[in-house]
Amino acid sequence: MKVAILGTGSWATGLARVLNDNGVDLLMYGVDDREIEDINVRHCNYKYFKNIKIEENIRATKDLAEAIDGADFILVTIPSQFIRTVLEDIKKILKKKVTIINAAKGFDMNTNSRISDTIRSVFTEDEINPVVSLIGPSHAEEVVVRMLTSVCAVSQDQKTAESVQSLFSNEYLRVYTGNDEVGAELGAAYKNVIAVASGVLKGLGYGDNARAALITRGLKEMVSYGLLKGAKEETFFGLTGLGDLIVTCSSVHSRNFQAGKEIGEADGASDFMVGNTKTVEGVRTCKVIHDDIANYPGFEAPITQAIYEVLYCGDKPSEKIKELMNRELKPERLY
Repeated sequence: MKVAILGTGSWATGLARVLNDNGVDLLMYGVDDREIEDINVRHCNYKYFKNIKIEENIRATKDLAEAIDGADFILVTIPSQFIRTVLEDIKKILKKKVTIINAAKGFDMNTNSRISDTIRSVFTEDEINPVVSLIGPSHAEEVVVRMLTSVCAVSQDQKTAESVQSLFSNEYLRVYTGNDEVGAELGAAYKNVIAVASGVLKGLGYGDNARAALITRGLKEMVSYGLLKGAKEETFFGLTGLGDLIVTCSSVHSRNFQAGKEIGEADGASDFMVGNTKTVEGVRTCKVIHDDIANYPGFEAPITQAIYEVLYCGDKPSEKIKELMNRELKPERLY
């Protein structure tokens, strides 16, 4: 059994350690010379985990053909904007049928499609098994040090989902299976927008009451949007919905939360949008969802709309909070 891991970042490293603990042969693929040297020579990934040693048999390469040679599974952990290009390169050199596991969160930067749809658009059914998404409330900073975590292996095919469940499950990582690919992937993406909003609240100086309200109303937006796109309601109350939403809106490990905090402290996004060099999926996802919602007259997503106007229209977060709090009063509804 071999797994090729696309990526040498924090999530790739955390999942590599899980697989290594499970006795799985693996090889990571990356493009950053320093990260690859750290993994192969220094047995660490200093850029992401300064005080953590990783096992010597966790290795990385810049040679994509070497990484996927003989692989039974290909695990995707690279930023969403690079996924299609790398998959197209893999298609040219793939020699056997594989299962592709999507562990990235967000949308295809070129088409705004869900990542599972992007994978299927590149490969034929003869080249890959049904796609599986491995998603849920899981910060790499905790997984890499073997802290208790639960996620979900989501696929349209139960047997393939179960194969991924068995591949990753151990005493500190519990994997459930699910079949609502639309709901799980939309939840995993949408929660990043709400996490940016949560960080904004923190940056503006608001407390726990405000964050609790935001998470609850953010969940309402997620459910409503998911139902609009054909998802199952119950999916959003599981690990890939509510679970992922809670951890991403509350944790210092969340890049989306930290980005929002910076924006809130500045009471504006202009400096952040110019100077940011990190992958913050919620920024891109906000625009994708905002633009898609425009195709559904009458559909309301006030939190997403407010964050869009802060990120892309130059509005002040402090003013958007006032607008949200002064919206027309109404009964509370889940969807």
